[in-house]
Amino acid sequence: MNLLIRVFYVFISSFFKPKIGDLLAPSLLKLCVLPNDLDFNMHMNNGRYLTIMDLGRLDLILRTGLFKIMVQQKSVPILASAKIRYRLSLDPFQKYTLQTQILGWDEKWFYIEQRFLMGSGVKQGEVAAIGLVKGCFLNSSTQSTVPSNDVLTAIGYPYASPPLPPHVTDWLQAEET
Repeated sequence: MNLLIRVFYVFISSFFKPKIGDLLAPSLLKLCVLPNDLDFNMHMNNGRYLTIMDLGRLDLILRTGLFKIMVQQKSVPILASAKIRYRLSLDPFQKYTLQTQILGWDEKWFYIEQRFLMGSGVKQGEVAAIGLVKGCFLNSSTQSTVPSNDVLTAIGYPYASPPLPPHVTDWLQAEET
């Protein structure tokens, strides 16, 4: 409930932003640390980063045409895994950019990297936090995973996944152990 206004903002603003034609192109959201994002140390709460990352993925889904496919397929996006590394503090009212980018996929999963980039101050442009998520689409009617190729075909994306970067394959290997 506490992010409802931001969800509406992302949804409405997606109609006025350019569509993302290349599935591998990043989505950029310019945001600001609000008082309800803070913890007792007066910087953005570590759990809030993961919640804000939902907004970046929503923007990506809306602007790539995946939302239309989700409605048609009666599917919803779900996450199976997330990993985040915090590097710099985001302070009250500090501006930042959330960069969300699909790095690749396999038969079931999409692998997405999300970066919190400092938007102001002497460290402008530096990475405050970086997260990796593994997600897929779940058909609400059948309660089964929609294969990645079905999703890609539905949006007219004919290309194979690029090779996953080493940091993603290392993360996936670590998940298996």
